Amino acid sequence: MTDFLHKLSTEIINENQVIVLEDLNVSGMVKNRKLSRAISDLGWRQFRTFLEGKAEKYGREFQVISRWEPTSQTCSCCGFKGGKLDLSVREWECLNCGRKHDRDTNAAINILVAGGHASSGGAALTETLNGRGGKHKTTAKVAAVNETSTRSESFKQRASV
Repeated sequence: MTDFLHKLSTEIINENQVIVLEDLNVSGMVKNRKLSRAISDLGWRQFRTFLEGKAEKYGREFQVISRWEPTSQTCSCCGFKGGKLDLSVREWECLNCGRKHDRDTNAAINILVAGGHASSGGAALTETLNGRGGKHKTTAKVAAVNETSTRSESFKQRASV
């Protein structure tokens, strides 16, 4: 198992500049009879340790987001929080925007966004955060150059006279 975890962590580090993990409550998950054996066998803690060490060694950015971030419950498109989902629910549809999500893919996008990195699909991080009510603002100087004015031409002419 250790050999597999070393190879997988090396592959992930070699292929990515940024690694963002969700801090999972593994000790709490092991208490679940249905999941305990599978989780214990996977060596998640050891895998995280390998990733952290190799990220530092190879100069990669490594982040861990809070376990309380609702990554699988939040729509990665509009930010709507749909509520707790049973583990058996693998796909769901956002009640706000109607987008269909694979639970794991949606969570992965939300983990990247929570870690401060661009989401998949080509959307820039600032636009994703801005769409969700983030604090990113366009300055007035940038807006004046890039945006069309809402004032009529006659008003502009009177103002310049």
